[in-house]
Amino acid sequence: MDHSFDLVLFGGRGDLSMRKLLPALYRACTEGALVEGTRIFPTVRAEEERDDYIEWAEYALKTHLNAGEYRDDNWLKLKSMIQPVWLDIGENDERWQNLAKTLKAEAHPVVYYLAVPPAVFEPACRLIHEMGLVDENARVVLEKPIGYDRESALEINSKMGEYFSEEQIYRIDHYLGKETVQNLLALRMSNVVFEKLWDAKTIDHVQISISETVGLEGRAGFYDHVGAMRDMVQNHVLQLLCLIAMEKPSRFEADQIRAEKIKVLNALRLIEGDAVDEEAVRGQYSAGQQAGDLVAGYVEELGDPTSTTETFVAIKAHIDNWRWAGVPFYLRTGKRLAGRFAEIVIKYKPVSHRAFDSAVGDMPANQLTIRLQPDEAIELQLNGKKLDQLNFELAPIKLNLSLADQYRGFHSDAYKRLILDAAANNSTLFIHRDEVDLAWRWIDPIINHWGVTKRKPELYRSGSYGPYRADELIEQDNRKWSNPEL
Repeated sequence: MDHSFDLVLFGGRGDLSMRKLLPALYRACTEGALVEGTRIFPTVRAEEERDDYIEWAEYALKTHLNAGEYRDDNWLKLKSMIQPVWLDIGENDERWQNLAKTLKAEAHPVVYYLAVPPAVFEPACRLIHEMGLVDENARVVLEKPIGYDRESALEINSKMGEYFSEEQIYRIDHYLGKETVQNLLALRMSNVVFEKLWDAKTIDHVQISISETVGLEGRAGFYDHVGAMRDMVQNHVLQLLCLIAMEKPSRFEADQIRAEKIKVLNALRLIEGDAVDEEAVRGQYSAGQQAGDLVAGYVEELGDPTSTTETFVAIKAHIDNWRWAGVPFYLRTGKRLAGRFAEIVIKYKPVSHRAFDSAVGDMPANQLTIRLQPDEAIELQLNGKKLDQLNFELAPIKLNLSLADQYRGFHSDAYKRLILDAAANNSTLFIHRDEVDLAWRWIDPIINHWGVTKRKPELYRSGSYGPYRADELIEQDNRKWSNPEL
């Protein structure tokens, strides 16, 4: 950043702010991206919380930053920018008026970050507007989920549109801020070797997996009303699918990229009625062993044995356009799985003619893996001769680009990138309301079918890779999930 800005962080004491946003701001400050004059206003709901906020913030940084990353001198720089605000988000009173005066005292661009539940979006934005705090230099950042279904998402977006223009609304998906996701665009669009090998003629299928080892993590009240489909597939998974499948834009600009992503969502084949039973799997974790410890099942952890909320989803999706016709996209995400990882696997078709006889060994199809977490890396699996054998034998060879090794000392932080992009008025990595609408259009028929049939999710043991039906979903096509070595 080459200029200062104001950040009003609604929900400043919340879990997201403490675990993710404050560390992101610390890293931005450490790297010199928060220039002198930048002000950060985290809001809290009680006067004592305001008085104790600096102490809580310091503890949060020491807890959630990487080992060895916290330094007192860097904290003092960030601390000087933080001005906690005691505020009732929905109450037009003297405290709101004081905040408005403080913001108007400096002609800074202002980012309003709503790290709060969607129900609070409208009253917060309404008061921001009533206080005269919306001008051409204002933008608002909305955290997911945007709605519970297509209808509620439309209502939220319509209300936001009453106070901010679409160009001022930044809907965040932190996966889009990951450096490896951005590197995916660079990989596709700046290398002719991949540009020519990115369609149905060469690719057999695509896998997108986001696997978590955690359970509810204190989010029981929220998660049981949402489930894996709304929490992960509607946003993270579909956004990754769009970046994989989109056409190359004519220019690397926000509007151009969004237009191409919208084309992908429009081309997604709807899964409706009985087709849901064939092409979508939902699961729920039961008790099992995680990292050597016994863990409870979902309903035990929740305290409600009647819950049918899914904690796992696997889907076979199709994109009906010329580039991807006939190429299945296998999507999966879940909690309490065998390992924590997020990756995209591009499985290429086998060579059209086998020049070697069977004695040289197997010739597995080439595979490109883009790993988003826990380590960020790009891996290409090829076939080559075993160098330690006199006989001509083939073996897989992996070309591995580890971004952690390539950029030592660099801490990739998606939220840092997205906060700075919002402050710089760069909406490239944010989501347009049309994307939200089309994602719900695809998701809703699947969820509605589950509601009509009232079929319970399939149980899977904690510490496994999900329910048996998820394996069957891909194996019935003579394919297998690509599970990383953990």
